[in-house]
Amino acid sequence: MTSTEPDTQTKPEPETQIKTPTEIMTQALAHLKRLVLTGFMGAGKSTIGRLLAARIGWNFLDLDAHLESRTNATIPQLFEQQGEARFRRLESTALASALGYSNIVLALGGGTPEDLTNRLLLEQTPATFTIFLDAPFPTLFDRCMLQDLGRPNARPVLEDPAAAQIRFERRHPLYRRMAALTIATADQTPAQTVEALLLALTQSRS
Repeated sequence: MTSTEPDTQTKPEPETQIKTPTEIMTQALAHLKRLVLTGFMGAGKSTIGRLLAARIGWNFLDLDAHLESRTNATIPQLFEQQGEARFRRLESTALASALGYSNIVLALGGGTPEDLTNRLLLEQTPATFTIFLDAPFPTLFDRCMLQDLGRPNARPVLEDPAAAQIRFERRHPLYRRMAALTIATADQTPAQTVEALLLALTQSRS
């Protein structure tokens, strides 16, 4: 005999799907094609950029290295042979080229944001997210001195520490203004900075 009583058994609620950290990170980056790292010399742009690119499965591009490969000259040679004004024009051309790539972490040169053309390129290129790696000037200067042991004239703009600090103070507001995210690096290892950066990115998209 068939029962005519209503079925009172409730259907189980669907389980809430918990996203893995990788899925959360992928979702946070879904609308982006480029992560751009800016900051003064010694901020760790290249080191952190390589770690970050490896972490998210993207390619890494150092703007200074990109410029050197395009001109067949080192940055110190370009400064010495071309002068800073000409160097900055070459840098702008290299930046426009670099922004044509997708799924890259791009490390800018320390002086790249000083040029209005460069700032406009970064602001107006879609799916591009700029991150400022911040630290006080004494910390950055000491890092550069340690990195450049045995490499004389590796960074011509640091030959005069007082002039270098003036450059830093002039650039600092530009770094902060152009960046969508600022990460303090003074008391963090590169690996810790990458984790802090990824956490901030995922929280900003949650």
